[in-house]
Amino acid sequence: MNQPTQRPIGAASLRFPCGLEMKNRFMLAPLTNCQSHADGSLSDGEFRWLTMRAKGGFGLTMTCAAHIHRKGQGFPGQLGIYDDALLEGHRRLAGAIREAHSLAVIQLHHAGMRSPKTLIDASPLCPSADAETGARAMTLDEVQGLRDDFISAAQRAQRAGYHGVEVHGAHGYILCQFLSEQYNRRQDLYGGSLENRMRLIFEILVGIREVCGSKFLVGIRLSPERFGMVLSQCLEFSQRLMHSSLIDFLDISLWDAFKRPHDAAAQSPTLLSYFAALPRNGVRLTVAGKIGTADAVKTILSQGVDFVSIGRAGILHHDFPNRVMANPTFAKTSLPVSRHYLRQEGLSEPFVDYMTRWKEFVAD
Repeated sequence: MNQPTQRPIGAASLRFPCGLEMKNRFMLAPLTNCQSHADGSLSDGEFRWLTMRAKGGFGLTMTCAAHIHRKGQGFPGQLGIYDDALLEGHRRLAGAIREAHSLAVIQLHHAGMRSPKTLIDASPLCPSADAETGARAMTLDEVQGLRDDFISAAQRAQRAGYHGVEVHGAHGYILCQFLSEQYNRRQDLYGGSLENRMRLIFEILVGIREVCGSKFLVGIRLSPERFGMVLSQCLEFSQRLMHSSLIDFLDISLWDAFKRPHDAAAQSPTLLSYFAALPRNGVRLTVAGKIGTADAVKTILSQGVDFVSIGRAGILHHDFPNRVMANPTFAKTSLPVSRHYLRQEGLSEPFVDYMTRWKEFVAD
């Protein structure tokens, strides 16, 4: 008797609540790369890097964090989505990703207190004053203006032809700062209780749905640890989001998808297991962190994750999804790699230079 043919790892399609379908279970994680122009406009280098990944089999190709306000820029060469003058590049990029049959998604970002003062030529912003970074506390009008900037950026992304957006609420950037008791010590309706600290993100998501509609793909990225985040509060917030009908996917940045929780009171063996166990109401779950082999992809998907977010392996292999689906024993190349290797994989010189900051990633 013939044995049934086993489906390649990660090859199954996936439908989101908004109705869009992802052709497989691989997302290119949003990766800082410093390749765009000083004004935030798209460069040929950034275009090549992302479109190579779309053509390499990623079912969802996400941009780097794109700043939604000039004063929210987080790093040099960052892609911007803060002005209509930048739309030409975004139309070009979104169109090329769509032509490769990949979902085109842009990550919306404001660095807050992590904006370098020398880069934005002003004091960085934070929910409350922060002596370490020199950030000043935002006024109520500025908080509500920030909300509107995120919503306007999403509307701009839709006009550019992106299938959707991911709201960056992780890694200690401004929305993560609002969620954190450590950095948010406000006394108004955006500070204090978890309910108040969640308020800004919920207002942003409500606004995006109002202007972009129910068929626009909307996700959010969260950090469950570090940056002043508390696991129990992140779980409560995640559950609220999943039952709000405001998001299509939740992106949890774990740094290591196989790690144990930092919280000493945590009982589950892995941090991932807490989020995989949440009732989702149809919302899709993705995670990132050290997923660099076909076996790792298979393991993570088997734990209830809907699709994987690929970072370093996506830098090393523009066609990582195709390689995994073709070879169940595939593993990313060993580090370090040469600058020439990275250039062949679609990284321009600024991105290669940026990668030299990652320990033992670049050989020369």
